Amino acid sequence: MHQLFRLVLGQKDLSRAGDLFSLDDSEIEGSLTEALEQIKIISSSSDYQTNNNDQAVVEICITRITTAIRETESIEKHAKALVGLWDSCLEHNLRPSGKDEDTPHGKIASDIMSCILQNYNRPPVMALAIPIAVKFLHRGNKELCRNMSNYLSLAAITKADLLADHTEVIVKSILQGNAMLLRVLPAVYDKQPQPINRHLTELLALMSQLEQPEQYHLLRLLHVAAKRKQPEVVQKCIPFLIGHLKDSTHNDVILSILIEIAGYEPVALNSFLPMLKEIAERFPYLIGQMARIYGAVGHVDEERARSCLPFLVSQLASMEHSFHHILLLEIKSITDTFSSILGPQSRDIFRMSNSFTAIAKLLTRQLETTKARSDRSKSLALHTALTNDLSSEDGEVVESGDTRASISLSEIDPLGQGHDRSPFKGDTDGSQLINSSVSHPSIIHIESENLPETVKENYQEETPDTTSRPVEYHDKLYLHLKENLSKVKAYAVEMGKKIPVPDQCTIEDSVRSCVAKLFFTCSLKGHYCLYSKSSFILISQEPQPWIQIMFLFQQSLFPEPLSIQSRSVQFLRALWEKTQAEGAHSFETAMMESTFPQQKDLDQVQLHLEEVRFFDVFGFSEAAGAWQCFMCNNPEKATVVNQDGQPLIEGKLKEKQVRWKFIKRWKTRYFTLAGNQLLFQKGKSKDDPDDSPIELSKVQSVKVVAKKRRDRSLPRAFEIFTDNKSYVFKAKDEKNAEEWLQCINVAVAQAKERESREVTTYL
Repeated sequence: MHQLFRLVLGQKDLSRAGDLFSLDDSEIEGSLTEALEQIKIISSSSDYQTNNNDQAVVEICITRITTAIRETESIEKHAKALVGLWDSCLEHNLRPSGKDEDTPHGKIASDIMSCILQNYNRPPVMALAIPIAVKFLHRGNKELCRNMSNYLSLAAITKADLLADHTEVIVKSILQGNAMLLRVLPAVYDKQPQPINRHLTELLALMSQLEQPEQYHLLRLLHVAAKRKQPEVVQKCIPFLIGHLKDSTHNDVILSILIEIAGYEPVALNSFLPMLKEIAERFPYLIGQMARIYGAVGHVDEERARSCLPFLVSQLASMEHSFHHILLLEIKSITDTFSSILGPQSRDIFRMSNSFTAIAKLLTRQLETTKARSDRSKSLALHTALTNDLSSEDGEVVESGDTRASISLSEIDPLGQGHDRSPFKGDTDGSQLINSSVSHPSIIHIESENLPETVKENYQEETPDTTSRPVEYHDKLYLHLKENLSKVKAYAVEMGKKIPVPDQCTIEDSVRSCVAKLFFTCSLKGHYCLYSKSSFILISQEPQPWIQIMFLFQQSLFPEPLSIQSRSVQFLRALWEKTQAEGAHSFETAMMESTFPQQKDLDQVQLHLEEVRFFDVFGFSEAAGAWQCFMCNNPEKATVVNQDGQPLIEGKLKEKQVRWKFIKRWKTRYFTLAGNQLLFQKGKSKDDPDDSPIELSKVQSVKVVAKKRRDRSLPRAFEIFTDNKSYVFKAKDEKNAEEWLQCINVAVAQAKERESREVTTYL
């Protein structure tokens, strides 16, 4: 053991303890295990809890040891001794005697916990730590328990199997009020479902007491449980889920779980169909998911088919166009399974009109007729009567003797196979894409030249044989995507982990050329979310690579190739045409000749995102498979970075006093970042000016201004731009600069999010 450690710990010399910080980390690294063992002896003595001198010596030494371990990255080497000291704390009282006052051993446990569990991505360390960590959950120290829960949630992401053996302990801790650990259960369920299933009813009873993020994790657990197809779990889940469908916050997620159950246990949902119908009438945007549940129940037998079809048909007549494709697919699937319901003219009914209202009327009248579809002549007579009746009523259905425009269900865009929502919607001039539940239009086939001229102008191709073949056969983009679909999907998935897809894109004219205005929001929208209602806005001088990225992402959502007829493709093409230089390739040609963006374009996109510090406030979550803001990706930072939900940091920064680069004049000042302000505190530096604070909600951007050195990975200087002024700051080192940059970016995002909420509330 190092001589100074031997002196401080051997003689419990508090006066020399501070000298440990004058030693280099590498100089004492070899002594850390031995020092930890000596601390364990001191802290286990009978008088330790009343000996202030010993407690102070131990606290200083632990701080020096944990700092050295972090700086030398030697946690694996000293983990056994560190965990041994941590474990010894369990033998003593950890329950605070007063408000916010830890016991001596509670302080040791807290200091060691952060050092150990920050290494949640190192399995050897976690293998030693987790069996001890879970024991702290029931020792009466709420603060220790809360922080422990944060770290265990992170450990569950990377090494869930290490936590699985302690599922029973974790569940009991949740039932005792530690709801934060609900985040762990979806990760461990596949390894240890039995302890969770035993307490599932009690867990579900917590729903009304939980915050929104915790409710989401409970529903995630149910989704994982539903996939295991266990009857006893299904019986407990369905009444609970149906009971919470009226909550618009979670009804989309709940329906996803019910669809999962409907896939293998549709009979269990049969008695709840009236409730589902009521929900569908209250929340029309859920009709796509409701249709799948009704479709699944309708496949059980003919009796249930006849009871489910009227609802699906009624929705076909009343819903907006975006849901027609899935309703038709479910109706046709049921009637194909039980062919006696519609009889031999089933195919003609679906092909009779390009009006969904007309099809709905035909189906309704057909379902209202007698159930017995055996006398063919009667069936044909009914078919003819219905056709003539609708022809005169709607003016859209031609008589059965003529050839006609048709809707072929086999060619409708395949959103019914798991994607009833498209992420993009166009405005009236096709120049903007925004989030919406609008999906692709049905694909119209032309079967005869005997059509009105307006129909021919809209849908007929120039080539003569178009009249007898579907549009897709002449759609080069469709054929190209069909040949390369698997490559496109694989590429889009990998690209999506490196480059985010904007929620909204607008093409605007600038002085030189047009630019893309891109809007990004967080996919999770958790409790401390930075971008739940506001957006991170990026102005790109190179819009075409972004359009291509959005196109590839759009294709990745669908199991079938996109067609040029697809509405989302039409919107993207409209964006492309606004950026298209004279004589340049058309959208279709560009997408076919260069299906994937050139690497230099992707590098430029990533570089631009780095320059505007996008990756400071957003990151790709492997667990969620989506881009989330910094706070949603790092919930543990809510307790480390945030105080009352606000980023808080203070310290010295150098501010540049002269704007010209060749004059290097800097002034050191003491800054505090809190709430919506970056301000100077008087009295902590010699010549603080009487300057007004920087209002973070007015900050336009934060940019790096120092070049990166070859041997350094982080910049030291950064610039803050407001509406009418800019500031250049320099931190003491790269690590400190990164901390300031991270906190400022988070604070700016939160300030703008708050401002957005206030404006929304006022309006």
